Amino acid sequence: MSFHSDASAPASAAPSTATATATTATAKTLTARAVLFDMDGTLVDSTAIVEEVWGEFAVRYGLDIAEILHTSHGVQAGDTVRRFAAAGADVVALTAELGAMERVRTAGIVALPGAADLLRSLPGDAVALVTSADRVLAEIRMGAAGLAMPATAVTADLVTRGKPHPEGYLRAAALLGVDPADAVVFEDAPAGIAAGLAAGIRTVAIGPNTGPLPEGVLHIADYSAVSASTDLDDAGARRISFRIDLQTAGQIGRVPLG
Repeated sequence: MSFHSDASAPASAAPSTATATATTATAKTLTARAVLFDMDGTLVDSTAIVEEVWGEFAVRYGLDIAEILHTSHGVQAGDTVRRFAAAGADVVALTAELGAMERVRTAGIVALPGAADLLRSLPGDAVALVTSADRVLAEIRMGAAGLAMPATAVTADLVTRGKPHPEGYLRAAALLGVDPADAVVFEDAPAGIAAGLAAGIRTVAIGPNTGPLPEGVLHIADYSAVSASTDLDDAGARRISFRIDLQTAGQIGRVPLG
């Protein structure tokens, strides 16, 4: 989907496609049929617990915690264990052990600013959660943050290939009955951002851990500057318009991929 500036378009101009992106000096609007959210770091701030659990796990098995944290963000736990575990280790058992550690720790988990209000403003049948956590952990963390679990959720146990592979986002779009080009992804981690883009979905990066971003990827600090409204287009189909106030959205990044 191409970008266009409101300042250079005629006042009567309208997007010729189902979804569009419009820009003014102070705001950006993305129009879509559905929205797909990552969880950790995107809707829920669980950073302290994630780092605590991985730190203990690394000490227990003599692993490099700095390298784990550098590469594990947004990736399924099993994939990270497989990458760092010693040759011949029981990856399934180690992943289960890690999961058990994560499920009993919820202290300090909170929703990102504006996340609860944004979720409440969206039609439930147009929202999906796409997370590298399994279903049990996703429900625990969403509940701890005071957020309702979307009716549509693609968790780690429902895909064969985790992020950065696009399988999860493609599956979520299919479950919601929308073309990937008609959706928007919100993601905080390099692996997840890559997955959204590989799925052909416009992707908004959120938070401080996104890494270098491809040209044109919008970068916001949190949802405090994001609002959503729903209406019908000329064909009578529902559309969701996300308005992002650039003056309060925090750093906006369009950094060439390095």
